Amino acid sequence: MKIRRVIKWTFGVVFFGLVLWLFVAYWTSTNDCNVRSALTHPMKAVRYCEYGPPDVLKVDVIEKPVPNDDELLIRVRAASVNAADGHKLRGGFISRPFTGMRKPKNTRAGTDYAGVVEVVGRNVKDFKPGDDVFGGRNGALAEYVCARADRAVVVKPANISFEQAGSVAIAGLTALQGLRDTGHLKAGQKVLINGASGGVGTFAVQIAKALGAEVTAVCSTKNVELVRSLGADRVIDYTKENFTEGDQRYDVIFDLVNNHSYSDRRRVLNPGGICVMAGIGGSGWHEETFSRLAGELNAYLRSRFTKEKFVSYLANLNKQDLGVLRELMETGKVVPAVTKTYPLTETVAAYKYLETGHARGKVAITID
Repeated sequence: MKIRRVIKWTFGVVFFGLVLWLFVAYWTSTNDCNVRSALTHPMKAVRYCEYGPPDVLKVDVIEKPVPNDDELLIRVRAASVNAADGHKLRGGFISRPFTGMRKPKNTRAGTDYAGVVEVVGRNVKDFKPGDDVFGGRNGALAEYVCARADRAVVVKPANISFEQAGSVAIAGLTALQGLRDTGHLKAGQKVLINGASGGVGTFAVQIAKALGAEVTAVCSTKNVELVRSLGADRVIDYTKENFTEGDQRYDVIFDLVNNHSYSDRRRVLNPGGICVMAGIGGSGWHEETFSRLAGELNAYLRSRFTKEKFVSYLANLNKQDLGVLRELMETGKVVPAVTKTYPLTETVAAYKYLETGHARGKVAITID
């Protein structure tokens, strides 16, 4: 009885502490949107002061950043929008404890960028003013960003435009790390990419081919030719055929949609095969993210007792893998599929297009 009482009180104290922490974190959550001061070197940047739909985004004027000794000041020429941004923008229940309970702590939008180095810190050795670069940095939807020289930034290939390079970081790394590191895809293996016409999917088709795999891509009717042009060996139009009902078996399923059951996907895996479930609740921007997240967890747990494994992961922004993508682009094995561009002033429209869930390839933002 004494042990039960101790457990009961311990649980109660922990629960009360958690509720109190959430309450305090919610009401003390704030940001710098209401802080205004004279600007010495103004620049334009996209910000959001409240969580919500794309309409909360606005082009604001803020102070131009100053690089420290280990940083580059980069004039951004192009950036892009990602489905993963939707979780931050709307303040998903998983992300709010980290990004701000009531309001976003960091009000800057965007991650992917490409541009020209204007200033280098005194400790920077690998870059110089005038270098064309691309990478990933929070707050990329702006005229300028500062980036650590030893982090996720590399020199842009000359054969790739700023719009293309500015769409690489999140989508390209998600595809590379999902296929190579999580799926352990090898030359000669068969891979199916579900959601092949989106931002991550268009990179995944090309990277899988570069790794020597036989690629089957799943997309809608209007995107069949786009996906085929990227190198897919076989394209399945999901409006006409359900890949889980076919006779083909795969060593790896790279699932960017997670819209099929555990049992259906396991049935088309080869013995010992792996299903890689990208992102949280799928890499797309879905209203049903919570239900798909529950489906991922169910698949992961059930696969602990079978030879066929279901795994989830999140991409990691790093310099080394951006270098791998740079080499793939420089040799022509990967070409970012930018299908639509918007100026910085129309960023809201770009996010609304992405939010439809049917965006083709990558959506770029040009910055004059």
